[in-house]
Amino acid sequence: MSEHVKNLAREKMKKSLAALRDDFNTIRTGRASSALFDKIRVDYYGQKTPLNQVATISTPEARLVVIQPWDKALLGEIEKAIQTSELSVNPNNDGKVIRINIPPLTEERRKEYVRIARNMAEQCRVAIRNVRREANEELKKLQKSGDLSEDLEKRGEDDVQALTDEYVEQVNTLLEKKEQEILEV
Repeated sequence: MSEHVKNLAREKMKKSLAALRDDFNTIRTGRASSALFDKIRVDYYGQKTPLNQVATISTPEARLVVIQPWDKALLGEIEKAIQTSELSVNPNNDGKVIRINIPPLTEERRKEYVRIARNMAEQCRVAIRNVRREANEELKKLQKSGDLSEDLEKRGEDDVQALTDEYVEQVNTLLEKKEQEILEV
């Protein structure tokens, strides 16, 4: 029974880590990445549609992103969506594709992005600790109902704590890599 609780906790922690990876992909670094545009939505026939579902996004050079819509009529909408996004980039529309030069980040901007990344990592750690708390509460309920002995409950709590430590360490590793990426000149 405690294995079931532990496996559920592991799955929830994996999802929290995956969400953090997705969030980190949206933080701009000094180099071009198609993942920067993952959260941009374009008005496509009255429907807010993810940019990567209406265009091909490529990075032919380290500081250049090229967006080629499958429907040329969307060029203006895509350009508008990028300009109103939080990316602080300037799209160039040549009538066929949109080119975006990714300028190097200023020192101030880098520090701001590091702060944002640290905040995202802390939110992930909190989510992981909440999963630990829920798992421990579930183990206590099982012990009180007689489905689990005290020893097994204690062992289950220890296992969940080890799992929590493992995932928090993965968050720290991801954060460290992202900080290096942001601060890289």
